[in-house]
Amino acid sequence: MTLPPAHIRENHGLLAAAERRLLVWMAERMPRWVTSDQLTALGGLATLGTAAAFWGAQGSRWSLALVPFCLLVNWFGDSLDGTLARVRGQQRPRYGYYLDHVIDIAGTTALMAGLAASGLMSPWTAAGLLICTLLLCAETFLATLSLGVFRMSFSGVGPTELRILLAAGALRAITNPVVNPFGLGEIAFFDLGGAIAIVGMTATFVFSAVRNTRALALLEPRPQPASHEPTNLS
Repeated sequence: MTLPPAHIRENHGLLAAAERRLLVWMAERMPRWVTSDQLTALGGLATLGTAAAFWGAQGSRWSLALVPFCLLVNWFGDSLDGTLARVRGQQRPRYGYYLDHVIDIAGTTALMAGLAASGLMSPWTAAGLLICTLLLCAETFLATLSLGVFRMSFSGVGPTELRILLAAGALRAITNPVVNPFGLGEIAFFDLGGAIAIVGMTATFVFSAVRNTRALALLEPRPQPASHEPTNLS
């Protein structure tokens, strides 16, 4: 079996530079008994906690107060696990890449289910968000394998920025879960945000697919047909 080459992680999120410095600082001071796998598991459990907090909003919207805390714990585990391995020289690139992202996919599915059950977002909007997220993940994973670059952000928005937006939205929805954009009538705040996210992710998917296809076409130009000139037997 041919193994994929090592890839480059590319994150141009608005907070990426400061975040990298903070993560390295924390990793250098992390107790030796803490492992990358433990941090990965912590991040995954925190995602489930976020989903449960949204699910609980159907009974009391005050459960949304737990969302920022769960997202902070998720950031701590999910962002620090790879940095800790790199700082300690204990990288397992293929193992870490697979484990991290299979947990992310499962966590995203649980999060969308929690939003769909919360009463804050239409199940159709949650389903659309999940489909767009999985499409974008698949395109990113294919690009990583084909081009060796794992892009973690689009238009300055990466995982950390998304967590902040989600946390802010959850806190707002505690007291005011609806909006009235341009006086057109009330709509659920999370439905409006979800619709904007669906449009943005769809555009990003199309743009990335076209850009990466063109890049691969330049790297692998179409072979010229073999010449079939008659052989001179004289």
